[in-house]
Amino acid sequence: MGISSWKTLNRQSSPVLDHWKVSRISEPRSFDGQRRIDFVLVYEDESRKETNKKGSNEKQRRKRRAYESNLICDGLQLEATRSLLDDKLVFVKVHAPWEVLCTYAEIMHIKLPLKPNDLKTRSSAFDNFNWFTKVLQVDESIIKPEQEFFTAPFEKNRMNDFYIQDRDTFFNPATRSRIVYFILSRIKYQVRDNVKKFGINKLVSSGIYKAAFPLHDCSFSSPSEDLSCPNERYLLYREWAHPRSIYKKQPLDLIRKYYGEKIGIYFAWLGYYTQMLLLAAVVGVACFLYGYFNQNNCTWSKEVCDPDIGGKIIMCPQCDKLCPFWKLNITCESSKKLCLFDSFGTLVFAVFMGVWVTLFLEFWKRRQAELEYEWDTVELQQEEQARPEYEARCTHVVINEITQEEERIPFTTWGKCIRITLCASAVFFWILLIIASVIGIIVYRLSVFIVFSAKLPKNLNGTDPIQKYLTPQMATSITASLISFIIIMILNTIYEKVAIMITNFELPRTQTDYENSLTMKMFLFQFVNYYSSCFYIAFFKGKFVGYPGDPVYWLGKYRNEECDPGGCLLELTTQLIIIMGGKAIWNNIQEVLLPWVMNLIGRCRTVSGAEKKTPRWEQDYHLQPMGKLGLFYEYLEMIIQFGFVTLFVASFPLAPLLALVNNILEIRVDAWKLTTQYRRMVPEKAQDIGAWQPIMQGIAILAVVTNAMIIAFTSDMIPRLVYYWSFSIPPYGDHPHYTMEGYINNTLSYFNVADFKSKSKENPYTELGDYTACRYRDFRYPPGHPQEYKHNIYYWHVIAAKLAFIIVMEHIIYSVKFFISYAIPDVSKSTKSKIRREKYLTQKLLHENHLKDMTKNMGVIAERMIAVVDNNLRPKSD
Repeated sequence: MGISSWKTLNRQSSPVLDHWKVSRISEPRSFDGQRRIDFVLVYEDESRKETNKKGSNEKQRRKRRAYESNLICDGLQLEATRSLLDDKLVFVKVHAPWEVLCTYAEIMHIKLPLKPNDLKTRSSAFDNFNWFTKVLQVDESIIKPEQEFFTAPFEKNRMNDFYIQDRDTFFNPATRSRIVYFILSRIKYQVRDNVKKFGINKLVSSGIYKAAFPLHDCSFSSPSEDLSCPNERYLLYREWAHPRSIYKKQPLDLIRKYYGEKIGIYFAWLGYYTQMLLLAAVVGVACFLYGYFNQNNCTWSKEVCDPDIGGKIIMCPQCDKLCPFWKLNITCESSKKLCLFDSFGTLVFAVFMGVWVTLFLEFWKRRQAELEYEWDTVELQQEEQARPEYEARCTHVVINEITQEEERIPFTTWGKCIRITLCASAVFFWILLIIASVIGIIVYRLSVFIVFSAKLPKNLNGTDPIQKYLTPQMATSITASLISFIIIMILNTIYEKVAIMITNFELPRTQTDYENSLTMKMFLFQFVNYYSSCFYIAFFKGKFVGYPGDPVYWLGKYRNEECDPGGCLLELTTQLIIIMGGKAIWNNIQEVLLPWVMNLIGRCRTVSGAEKKTPRWEQDYHLQPMGKLGLFYEYLEMIIQFGFVTLFVASFPLAPLLALVNNILEIRVDAWKLTTQYRRMVPEKAQDIGAWQPIMQGIAILAVVTNAMIIAFTSDMIPRLVYYWSFSIPPYGDHPHYTMEGYINNTLSYFNVADFKSKSKENPYTELGDYTACRYRDFRYPPGHPQEYKHNIYYWHVIAAKLAFIIVMEHIIYSVKFFISYAIPDVSKSTKSKIRREKYLTQKLLHENHLKDMTKNMGVIAERMIAVVDNNLRPKSD
């Protein structure tokens, strides 16, 4: 925190803050030699504001006076100073004395050091390779390792048992900020109609205070000149956020110490996820290279590009009246690209990713357990306090079943059920709204495809460069994606506020419960928002189109959309590249530019005339506030990416590589943001990553199904295997040995142009060319067959093979996942031993000290009793 050199105050001065006499000094005065600023409150002086709302200003002033008076009554010490750059701004610096810190440390069950940890860490098998990994480690001469302690929840009556060498450093800055924020959040400022109004959050949101934040300890660009300042912000910027440190491991202990466990666990998870992506990226690139080097052996692609095969196959129009006939060889480029992704390597990679995601989740649980032990959050759930908003609504008195004592709750069981029902209904309504927007986009695609088919050139030979690159399908997909993106952004903005309102209405008890509830709502919405288009392309587009003579219509009007001539898998791959790449680029640019520009504008507005050296609290005020949901959006961004990497990886094996590159930059961008552009966040405790853990587990389970279905129903791998093993040789085929030759001709069915249906009873395509027959992608009997246009035997073989593949692949991967989950315990044996050992030594230490005190007291009592007895037995002189 910011350290200030305090001057001795005149003894006649009152310690109570006087709002009418705010000092305009850069260094605040106080009544002790030196003390730490634990929090800063900022407000705008109403007497200097040019406004006609005198009544409103007086109300704000009265609430602020009541609030600050209650803070002082609660033991906090306040002092105000005016801004050097803006006369209207007043900074109130909050200091927590020793007695207040001790009292609230006991109330909050904060764990504090008992004695240095003397447990020896086991040597790792990788210690022999320190010469190799040393270049990746943070230099310990710059960022020194933190000393480890045995800890226990603080108790004032056992103060002598704790490791207190210096009162000024016993509570570190992060702990002091947590305690002060706890007090600020629970002090009332008004009571109206027996309803208490309290908390700094409401005062800030209502404009009574403009900001409330803890201070950074120094400038990020240079160390402090004060020898007592730890310069942790400077060290974090130099060894963590600076671009030259991009290859180094993160200093997680210092991150946790400076920003708290909640920020620390996020960066620990992000770093671990990025490390695991390295393995997935290597395998994904290998599978992609396998497809790249084998694309010249892609027989079916050669047939499409062959002018004597694909050049002579006339394909049927893909929409009514306006779409032309086209030759198959115009899809030559698409078929070549499809060979890169639709190969045997993709199948291997899909199976690998099903195993990889399980390994990642299981090993992360072990790593998380280690951090819980190292960061003293093993028993955090028992320590967590109720939210002040929850406590304020506790008006119903009930009997606790365990303690049989009265306690207050915010609403009855029926009231809770009603609230849950209303909240669930609201969430369901908004999910339906998103689905409705998705259906609207689909209808748009169906209707606009006809327009583009009529307007774009109709060169049947495919030599027109415009037609070669700007097809009706591509034009439809691009415009639909833009409209979908705009709708997503609008609904994101609205739903964010709605989700917060719904969660506030639920009134969760603890901050963890609040965040978990909000997380589930936001993720459900984002899941539908981001993945709906991919699910539509993968599992619905081109699957229910009928055949040219009897197409299927949406709403009886719009003909179902068919896949791009290159296939739906290539379109799904393109969609993933656009969404993943575009989203990553946009997010990183936004995260870098937006806070930087806002801070630049703020500095330009405040600096006037000559340069002024502003104090730390004023510099931090002009930084951007992180907000309560700042970290939430960082998690959400990464989990959405995790879904793309796992759910649809069968269509794009390079997805882990894109995610890896993005995450390496994401870690440093987030670090740069926190250390240079944002105010210091209030340090918070966190045991794990919360509701994101079960969300990832759900995605991992769903990923097995989606990838199996993509390979079965979106890819052409199963039809090719069925043709190779069954239909390329007698009795179905004419080739004497297994081959892929003739595959394209076998997968395209014939249609008689004269059989086109039209309400005018005339062939709507007579003006588009003198063709008697055309081909289409399906497995049906030809015209003239007794079962013409019915599905043939090849179709039923393919369906059976697809279902068999899905069942076999799912069972194999789920079996492996279950075995891995069972074989890898969530907490390692060494971590369990450390936890038990520390608990034993802590209890022993407290017990021994308690016995010593009792023995000492008993000895004193015994001596006094003996003295009394001796005095009574001694003969009295006359």
